[in-house]
Amino acid sequence: MKLSARDANRYFGHPEADRTGMLIYGPDAMRVALKRQELIAALIGPQGEEEMRLTRIPGAELRKDKARLHDAIKEVSFFPGPRVAFVEDTNDTAAPAVLAALEDWAPGDAQIVVTAGQLKASSKIRKAFETHNNAYAVGIYNDPPSREEIEADLKAAGLKEIEHEAMTDLANLARELDPGDFRQTCEKLALYKFKDDLPVTSGDVAACAPASTEAALDDVLNIVAEGRAQELGPVLRKLEAQGVNPVLLLISATRHFRALYAAAADPGGASAGIARMRPPIFGPRRDRMVRQASGWGAVKLEQALSGLTDTDLQLRSAGQRAPEMALVERLFLRLAMLARRGG
Repeated sequence: MKLSARDANRYFGHPEADRTGMLIYGPDAMRVALKRQELIAALIGPQGEEEMRLTRIPGAELRKDKARLHDAIKEVSFFPGPRVAFVEDTNDTAAPAVLAALEDWAPGDAQIVVTAGQLKASSKIRKAFETHNNAYAVGIYNDPPSREEIEADLKAAGLKEIEHEAMTDLANLARELDPGDFRQTCEKLALYKFKDDLPVTSGDVAACAPASTEAALDDVLNIVAEGRAQELGPVLRKLEAQGVNPVLLLISATRHFRALYAAAADPGGASAGIARMRPPIFGPRRDRMVRQASGWGAVKLEQALSGLTDTDLQLRSAGQRAPEMALVERLFLRLAMLARRGG
């Protein structure tokens, strides 16, 4: 039987003990593996593998040994409890063995859990599970996680009390990260809040979220956007000594000011505009960018973007002879002074 993605997410955590089994397939091996882990853990419990109630079979081996899966579902463990025969990374070369096991399965046998990559509708294994009256088939695709999935990951990590804004940040983060990285972030957040009974805040999320590759440039961008011209020279000297390319500075500044312009021009206001940003912006950094966008306003930000574009063209010009860092520093000074002027 086919199982919808919504029903499958509930089923993975609370599977039915009397089912023949389940096929989980999809193009993203990580997503498929995480769902398979959740299902098997729910079927046999945390001690199931230690008690030898889980049999793992590489799908490729079933082509040579067609009886291996059949034998695995009929075996009886020394320990009492439900059993699982897990066939990993299979395809239609293993179809004869899988179909035979489905046909011979009887109540009391181990449940059959099969994982696969992308399977066509004509796949023999997929058809067998979809048409079986006591087994399920579900496709796992790269869709954004549902609220229910996000809450399940948070609950599994032991996170219960979460502020509304922090929950919004986590939902945005879940859409940007792959499922494995998001679960690791939840676990990191749970450790960060260990013995801390206060609700999770946006600041907590920001502290635990994967670092942006452009975090090292934030200082100079904030100095420019907040009009702190007197601080600009020393910071640029430091970045230059670290080998930061002037072109990278210009690209980063252009991206930052485009984000501020999008926020300032948003019909719902700067806060709504920042909330729509991808990748998402968290906690104190988000609040800071909201203040910057509100302080600049759309008109001045248009002027800033015009100056950034002109300097970019100048740097790319074949006849350009001035030092690149000097051009960028002069532009940043002009922008910092513009930030201090009234609207």
